[in-house]
Amino acid sequence: MGGWRNAVQEAAGSKPLFLTIYATVIVGIVVSSFYVFSAIYSPSASTTQSVSTSWFSSPPLSQNGVSLASGQSINISQPSGTASQPGSNNLRPIWESPPRTSKMPPLKSFSLTKELVEERAKDNVIIVTFGNFAFMDFILTWVKHLTDLGVSNLLVGAMDTKLLKALYWKGIPVFDMGSHMSTIDVGWGSPTFHKMGREKVLLINAILPFGYELLMCDTDMVWLKNPLPYLARYPDADVLTSSDQVVPTVVDDRLADWKQGIFHWRPTEPAIKLAKEWKDMLLADDKIWDQNGFNELVRRQSGPAVDDDSGLFYAFDGNLKLGILPESIFCSGHTYFIQAMYEQLRLEPYALHTTFQYAGTEGKRHRLREAMVFYDPPEYYDAPGGFLSFKPSIPKSLLLDGEHNLQSHFSLINYQMKQIRSALAIASLLNRTLVMPPLWCRLDRLWFPHPGVLVGSMTRQPFLCPLDHVFEVNVMLKDLPVEEFGPAINIREYSFLSNPLLPQQVKESWLDVQLCQEGAEDCHASSNTSRPGLLRFPKHSSEETFKTVFSAFKDVKVIQFSSMQDAFLGFSDKTREDKFRNRVKRYVGIWCCVDSHTPGHIYYDMYWDEKPGWKPAPPQTPEDDHPPF
Repeated sequence: MGGWRNAVQEAAGSKPLFLTIYATVIVGIVVSSFYVFSAIYSPSASTTQSVSTSWFSSPPLSQNGVSLASGQSINISQPSGTASQPGSNNLRPIWESPPRTSKMPPLKSFSLTKELVEERAKDNVIIVTFGNFAFMDFILTWVKHLTDLGVSNLLVGAMDTKLLKALYWKGIPVFDMGSHMSTIDVGWGSPTFHKMGREKVLLINAILPFGYELLMCDTDMVWLKNPLPYLARYPDADVLTSSDQVVPTVVDDRLADWKQGIFHWRPTEPAIKLAKEWKDMLLADDKIWDQNGFNELVRRQSGPAVDDDSGLFYAFDGNLKLGILPESIFCSGHTYFIQAMYEQLRLEPYALHTTFQYAGTEGKRHRLREAMVFYDPPEYYDAPGGFLSFKPSIPKSLLLDGEHNLQSHFSLINYQMKQIRSALAIASLLNRTLVMPPLWCRLDRLWFPHPGVLVGSMTRQPFLCPLDHVFEVNVMLKDLPVEEFGPAINIREYSFLSNPLLPQQVKESWLDVQLCQEGAEDCHASSNTSRPGLLRFPKHSSEETFKTVFSAFKDVKVIQFSSMQDAFLGFSDKTREDKFRNRVKRYVGIWCCVDSHTPGHIYYDMYWDEKPGWKPAPPQTPEDDHPPF
């Protein structure tokens, strides 16, 4: 790999570059969701070239192929026609698959070359993301959003051959990164995760010499609006960066105020100097996180302002013109999901990055599903066994009255948690997928002590909080051994039944269940409906009653309860009960964090109501610092 790195270093330093980078920064930490680089070369640079290295190319692939449609099919409407592309008017539209009778081309034909970028670029711009097979659904979502916005000048870098083959057969423009990565999720913070970050920097330096403006994106973000017209508003900037700043510095779509926050690179010497130093720093020390390295470099100098109006300022070496994209419309996970800043300011968001979440890749996916911006295959919306949902009941006093403090927050969460616990039990009994309810919080969750919400932020109290603020989404979706934890309980996001992708056959197959006091009028443990689509069902019903009554509705797609208050008496089988408890105890996480105490986190407890006098408090001793199971 050393040979190709030397070639990249020489190419990157040989000609003036027009660079544009977007990154994300918070309290000294860069959390990049997308980078834009532009490269402008002298005429001599326009000659055809490719990066001939082991990173981008490998020996030809055998023609035996792979099962390419296995479990990865997705219903995606095709664009009306091909995008106008330099150098080619015969490109297949994105999403149009190659003929199934054709053979997979050899792997070497997927090498990253200038010709490949040239045929996909439009108006000298190419948009790129990359990843491994574990992130294929994220990549398909990323591509779908762009093509829905009319943007087709894109490429995807495949870090393993499984992803490359799958994307090729789906009609996605793809190139081989030759990284030989594992096809599984590598996990945030792992050595392989850091390797992915470094290869991103190397990829940037490899593409820039081709002379095209490059928008480089992480796969865990989505485009909600075409960003290119916005970026073109600031032609004098060397770099524009998005930020994980959580306090608004402007209330419109101007660039953020650099004096209050942290930090699209353009055709200048300072920009290419920064890109090269970034690469050299990472190659010299494999312990440096790519995003920390970038942050350290751009923060060498901050200010003065370039002028009075643009919002640009000098950074890095004092010659780089930098601008911060507004956090309200280039959204982090906090400004979008927690604050809904764009909504409060009546603005249209351009981008959403799944930062500020607590359940790994599963949490990112669930967040995007909650926002109804993730694209799942059709079977996700019509699961075997059907769905169970309920309308949560929350007293006004728990939601709105009194101070927003630890006690009021936990009282609110615990009240909802008990209803969710009953719903999980009933979903398990009826073998249905539970649609989680909206979850209300009074306090924010972070990784450090805070006074409930971040000072200066636009967080409203109470607020609709993501499921991962309280529940361990990654555990809920994990295959736990049935012998120890009982049958799996599948879940869906709270917005699931409102999703436009929900098929008509699901919407039309619906039973409303109204809980009632047994003995009241029309309140009997019977499958007889009081009117079509409505069943009155007694509170405190047993396991057997549930099974008997609802077996008559096994073909109904959606059963929605009016409430979960006192709905279920409990499991009659103690072994089943123990396994269920063992499972759901692991479903809840922590709140973080109180000040002046170490550790500062407090564990949620699924069975808080069985412990008289239970109060929210951090662990008092190291021996106490464990989940309540």
